[in-house]
Amino acid sequence: MAGHSKWANIQHRKGRQDAKRGKIFTRLIKEITVAARLGGGDADSNPRLRLAMDKAYDNNMPKDNVERAIKRGTGDLEGVNYEEIRYEGYGIGGAAVMVDCMTDNRTRTVADVRHAFTKYGGNLGTDGSVAFLFNHCGQLLFAPGTDEAKLMDAAIEAGAEDVLTHEDGSIEVITGPAEFSAVRASLEKSGFKPELAEVTMKPTTENALTGDDAVRMQKLLDALEAVDDVQEVYTTAVIDEPA
Repeated sequence: MAGHSKWANIQHRKGRQDAKRGKIFTRLIKEITVAARLGGGDADSNPRLRLAMDKAYDNNMPKDNVERAIKRGTGDLEGVNYEEIRYEGYGIGGAAVMVDCMTDNRTRTVADVRHAFTKYGGNLGTDGSVAFLFNHCGQLLFAPGTDEAKLMDAAIEAGAEDVLTHEDGSIEVITGPAEFSAVRASLEKSGFKPELAEVTMKPTTENALTGDDAVRMQKLLDALEAVDDVQEVYTTAVIDEPA
């Protein structure tokens, strides 16, 4: 999309995530626990658990922490029983926001999420109000300068759904959620290591925000990210960094 750099935006988001490393561990432990509870503790037969474990190891989580989370999920260790909830709403300039949570107290979570929306100029919507604006998929982003032709060949061979080249030179490979791990492994074996790799809710439209609107939207997103029960925040907003 003209007017902003996909690469810069991703790097900006990664930097904010890295700054919250401690909270990332907490979120990953919740995800591993729930994945193991729902699908069992064997990662080979539980794709969601495999994804959660891969993400944990990507973030340098110790193996003992991962194994304890799996045991809590399967009932071999005592632990909190989390439920998954998704909230949908709108931020600045009509940008859509989707918030995935895991909680042991639904009343607390909805109050915290609603407070963040209200305080920073957003509105909490109804179920389904913005979900149609996102596509559940695997996303792998490669740095500008990556050999486009070779990556495209490798991605098609690996079973990717699409390969997108952006104006800033970065290349994005899209997969189905279930195919993500296999495609990533195949690409890395071919020498293509992504800068960002995740199963996500990718917006199918974008709201470019600049100036005061961008600042206000970032405050809303930060407030939602800071809620203890929030796992992921997705938005159609693209926030341009000032030059």
